[in-house]
This record gives sequence, C-alpha cells and structure tokens, in this order.
Amino acid sequence: MDKQAKGKLGEDAVCEELKKRGHTIIARNYHKRVGEVDIISAIGNNIVFTEVKTRKLGTLVRGVEAVNFIKKRKIILTADAYLTENPEILQKYPYVRYDIAEVWLTVGTVPKVSDINFFENAFDTEGVYTAN
Repeated sequence: MDKQAKGKLGEDAVCEELKKRGHTIIARNYHKRVGEVDIISAIGNNIVFTEVKTRKLGTLVRGVEAVNFIKKRKIILTADAYLTENPEILQKYPYVRYDIAEVWLTVGTVPKVSDINFFENAFDTEGVYTAN
C-alpha cells in the first residue's frame, strides 16, 4: 500500500469516527499554497481543523510526534486562509480548535485500521500570526 492510499484509509476512518462523535464534516483535504488541512469539521460552537497521521503498528515515531512547529504553522495558516475565505463559518462556529488524529494500521498485505487516538486541542496559534 503506497503512502497516499495509507493516508486516505486513515482519513476515511477518522471522518467516520468524527461523525459518530457528532461532528459535521465540512471539507476534506483543503489545500492552499502554504499547506493543507486534512479534515475540517464542526461540533457545538467549534470549527475543528484535524491533522491525520497514519502509521503502521510498530512504527517508532508516533503520529502526534510528527506534527512539529513547522507542520503546525502550515495547518494554522491554511486554516486561517479557509476562515478568511468563509467568514460566515466564524459566525456559526466562533471557536477554533486544532486536533490531531493518530491512526494505527495493522501490518500485512491488506492493512486495516487497528486504533484511532484523538488529541483534541492538540495545539494553538501561539507563535503564529493569524488574521482570524
């Protein structure tokens, strides 16, 4: 399974779990020049930007550890671009949250999702200038 297929498998699983938890999926794979946000969803008063990291069981570096300051900055700036393009979103969902979903896949010829760990409010915009 190539990297793109592995990533899509993880993102699909996270979207399904978010729906079960009451989220409304607004967008997936939102791209701007500065970066990408894997999943944009809403729950309660929150607009949630979720970074999905998919790993095979036994991998040494956890997904949550792979989201360093540079990656966080790209996510924040991309989210800021989304909010600037869609100002009505902040009227409906005034609180912005940045989550990380860590997806674990089984090892084998046909990997399957073994577990999903969610890190809500995994990071904030401290140290990054945003317009919103």
